[in-house]
Amino acid sequence: MLDQPTAAVRRPGRVVRIGGASGLLRWRQLVVPVVAFAVLVLISAISMGRGDFPISIPDVLRTLVGLGVGAQDFIIFELRAPRIVVGVLVGLALGVAGALFQTFARNPLASPDTLGITMGASAGAVGAIVVGGGGALGGLGIPLAALLGALLTGVLLFLLTWRAGIDGYRLVLIGIALWSLGTALVDWLLTNAEIYEAASAYVWITGSLNARTWDHALPLAVALAVLLPLGLAAGRVLGVLQFGDDTARGLGVRLQTAQAAVVLIAVGCVAFAVSAAGPIAFVALVVPQIALRLTGGSRPPLLASGLLGAVLVVGADLVSRTVLPEALPVGILTAVLGAPYLLWLLVRGRRQFT
Repeated sequence: MLDQPTAAVRRPGRVVRIGGASGLLRWRQLVVPVVAFAVLVLISAISMGRGDFPISIPDVLRTLVGLGVGAQDFIIFELRAPRIVVGVLVGLALGVAGALFQTFARNPLASPDTLGITMGASAGAVGAIVVGGGGALGGLGIPLAALLGALLTGVLLFLLTWRAGIDGYRLVLIGIALWSLGTALVDWLLTNAEIYEAASAYVWITGSLNARTWDHALPLAVALAVLLPLGLAAGRVLGVLQFGDDTARGLGVRLQTAQAAVVLIAVGCVAFAVSAAGPIAFVALVVPQIALRLTGGSRPPLLASGLLGAVLVVGADLVSRTVLPEALPVGILTAVLGAPYLLWLLVRGRRQFT
């Protein structure tokens, strides 16, 4: 299996102490999130201004701080802002989840896509569309089914992998098996669906920000308000887990509890993200490795990964709506970017072992 780069551990940094805690801070680990946040704000403002009724970036920013006129307020806050906010939150959730999985498994191939969690969400959503018509639970039927599908897959992944702890190698292998089962279930459901049900299901499983409202953004925002701080708080434990189980035990880490917490936080982030916008592929796979190389650390940084994930999702959606001759779901663009990267990782890993 592929391992995370470790050469960056020897790079110089500055020791920062806050109370009884201390840590090594490298300037790139601070600059990259700041720059990513600035780029995210700029791309979001540009995206909110593009459409059938163009609005300049200064007017967008004035509207966001409460100084816009009536028409601009309605267009931005009711029509365009929900789409962008959902994109930002989904990118944050997927970026952080990917960093958690890859650090925990010590493998750059570990992501919600390869571990079957997004496919489990797809199976839940397609089942709601085909079996229940998508309306059995009201307007929240499909997102709720996707959420339950992702959570169920995550629980199965956890239970099947658990053996006095969780091994990263076994995690990836079982995840691939669950992905295969989820794919087979989705194919079976689509084969038995009516043509209009299959068309609706295909639109959802590509991952899209179209027609997103505040009703999609609010549950995701509430969930991330709890999960993201927990994920960031787990950063210190992740720094120990990456050196192996024996080292973690020797340093006093409650291994099983820490492993279970990391996996559950990551699964929760993915479940709520997929329930809001569908399975947007490859974001959780690609972004943590980009953040790792930009910051020069020994493991994917959580905050930088989340912000870069948001930049990727919002940027891909902007390109889809404004550059391409025909608007495509954002999941198609992220797959186009992520698939070559996955092939490169596999080829690179093969060369390392030949």
